[in-house]
Amino acid sequence: MNLEISLRKRLGDFTLAVDFITHADRVGIFGRSGSGKSTLAHLIAGLISPDQGRIELDGELLYCSDQRICRPPERRRIAVVFQHAHLFPHMCVRRNLLYGYNRTPAKLRKIEPKDLIEVLDLGDLLDRRVLALSGGERQRVALGRAVLASPRLLVMDEPLAALDEALKYQIIPYLTAISERFAVPTLLISHSMNEMQLMTDEVIVLHKGEVSAQTTPEELARQRMGWTRAGYINLLKLADPIEEDGLFSYRWNGTRLLIGTGGPGEALFELSSKDIMLFRGHPGAISARNLLPCRAVGTFEMDGRVGVELACGSERLIAQVMKGAAHELGICPGIEIYAVMKASAFRRLY
Repeated sequence: MNLEISLRKRLGDFTLAVDFITHADRVGIFGRSGSGKSTLAHLIAGLISPDQGRIELDGELLYCSDQRICRPPERRRIAVVFQHAHLFPHMCVRRNLLYGYNRTPAKLRKIEPKDLIEVLDLGDLLDRRVLALSGGERQRVALGRAVLASPRLLVMDEPLAALDEALKYQIIPYLTAISERFAVPTLLISHSMNEMQLMTDEVIVLHKGEVSAQTTPEELARQRMGWTRAGYINLLKLADPIEEDGLFSYRWNGTRLLIGTGGPGEALFELSSKDIMLFRGHPGAISARNLLPCRAVGTFEMDGRVGVELACGSERLIAQVMKGAAHELGICPGIEIYAVMKASAFRRLY
């Protein structure tokens, strides 16, 4: 995808003034509430008109105030999934899904309904009424309806914000599968760092209506380490759980981690950088259940805190220590170090 944006829009006391170019296929728009994220999404989709500027998608001008070009939403072929599903209540799931597909010219259709129904696991829901669906099911149907229109760009405006934590992380694998299976470029609007890490390759950060940064989700997560209570969040995919002494033992990177909560199959866990203790030598007897020999490969500093990048075999972890502790431990690239984590420090996402 090639998306070039230069827009100005005033709404009451708020002014959005953004300029950026991105070539990524999975782009995040990140920022606090009121930073202009949703306004930008609506401008790109053509749901509201800019005061001035330019929108170019893959070489086509969708809006240009100088040339008086303003393509209507239906001609932009940009699909939008909102925070709330906005399904048609008088239609069953099947008819909702096919709404955009049936209105898309045959030559522009790139995705077959049966393939999308399989990816989103909607086969058992096709004849249900919308009111009989759960929140997560409604959002999957809304996503499917948007994707079956074979859009050039899929804009997702806080698509998970209305769901509780459990449902949110059940939906994320479906969103990822859509991007991977059908190669639909996506623009994700969100204030969740986890969502940026899991679903984007590049992030546009908005602050008070302006672009404050254009970066990778990894770099953004490192920058935010000293700003948030959670620190840097490590995301670990773990597999093959075995119950052991009231805990769950998961396979990770050729070793096994003991975790307080678990379940069947592969799972994604988060681990805060604050919950990783570092030792220069083997700590001997210790109550924490996970002890990993690692090698420090890099450090970075944020607000008096030092992030330590650890190579644990082929995997990476980020630990966080105070600047004085880093000095006392003599932390520098190349040193051998032990990372210690309690079983209770891991939080299962899905």
